[in-house]
Amino acid sequence: MKRVVIESPYAAKTEEGILLNEAYGELCMHDCLVNHNESPYASHLLYTRPLVLRDDVPEDRKLGIEAGFYWRDVAEKTVFYKDLGITEGMKQGLVDCKGKGKPYEVRNLPDELWERLEECCHDADMPKPERSE
Repeated sequence: MKRVVIESPYAAKTEEGILLNEAYGELCMHDCLVNHNESPYASHLLYTRPLVLRDDVPEDRKLGIEAGFYWRDVAEKTVFYKDLGITEGMKQGLVDCKGKGKPYEVRNLPDELWERLEECCHDADMPKPERSE
């Protein structure tokens, strides 16, 4: 198993958007574990828990991003999942990868996991997500 850092969208303007990004991030972790024999780390899903850091507070967000970057030092690579687009936070992660000379890969979820995301949104009465190219 390889240790990987996951970069996927988190911040959103609405609670629905955050829920979508959290579900997407969980499916990215599933993809790493089941389809790629990887041990994923997703700081943006861990540090944004209600009693850890507040993503809507700039100082907390900055601290969370910096703390996540330290994990990149011990990971074999970073995986950027781009189905929902590349966010500013993900762009910062790419700069960090390149600056440290760390390997990275850009992926989409496989179709069957994208369909699970669509089902999750349907079950929660949320709009169907749009997949970026």
